[in-house]
Amino acid sequence: MGIVNITPDSFSDGGRYLAPEDAVEQGKRLVAEGADILDLGAESTRPGAEPVPAQEEIRRLKPVVEALRRQVPVPLSIDTTKARVAREMLDLGADIINDISGLRFDPELAPLVAERDCPVVIMHIAGTPENMQENPHYTDVIEDIRQYFSARIAFARNAGIGEHQIILDPGIGFGKTVEHNYRIVGALDRFISLGYPLLLGASRKSFIGKTLDLPVDERLEGSLAAAVLGVWGGANIIRVHDVQATVRAVRLTDAIRRTLATED
Repeated sequence: MGIVNITPDSFSDGGRYLAPEDAVEQGKRLVAEGADILDLGAESTRPGAEPVPAQEEIRRLKPVVEALRRQVPVPLSIDTTKARVAREMLDLGADIINDISGLRFDPELAPLVAERDCPVVIMHIAGTPENMQENPHYTDVIEDIRQYFSARIAFARNAGIGEHQIILDPGIGFGKTVEHNYRIVGALDRFISLGYPLLLGASRKSFIGKTLDLPVDERLEGSLAAAVLGVWGGANIIRVHDVQATVRAVRLTDAIRRTLATED
């Protein structure tokens, strides 16, 4: 899953693809590098980020979705928590809704996803982007996230969302300390055992920078390490900024993993 941030303030590449033509070219470039899905976001969810009105999200997204829908063959995912944004982008041909709130922030989003029968990413987040990194605490981070997923899956199913639509994301960096993130990457099997596809989004995140003492534009190797561990641990979708390098790393990882699984 290749990331296209159509924002002025995303933590990694804010402002680089705010112009629609730049975002479209970046999307096409990521597909050429091997992205199977494009994830388009028009509201930054970095720690401390301010909310963006739905109309502004739509203004940023609309020309990009329209152009990419015509020009690339891969599914388009919309990174939004708002039903109004999701509805308009699905009408324009988007395929997936990626909701960092786990269907909690907008009560109209779950019914819309059920009605449209589209895949939805249910992510774990502690708090909101504005406050999620203010002393995050868990009794047991893995078990707490599992319980959150169980509750959100039940909510989604009660809203009419089919099992075939649900994708889970443990939310690396969303209300987590560095150690919490380590534990999540090392325990993906605990989430996969719930029976749904798993998305892992660790690319360029702050736990990599803090571990390696590197700025955001020098976190490729750390991001690749997290991606390889994610695939080895069974993740189905890896959400990344650096598609070409990640595709090469995870294809080899997956080939080895599948070969060993066959031998077992």
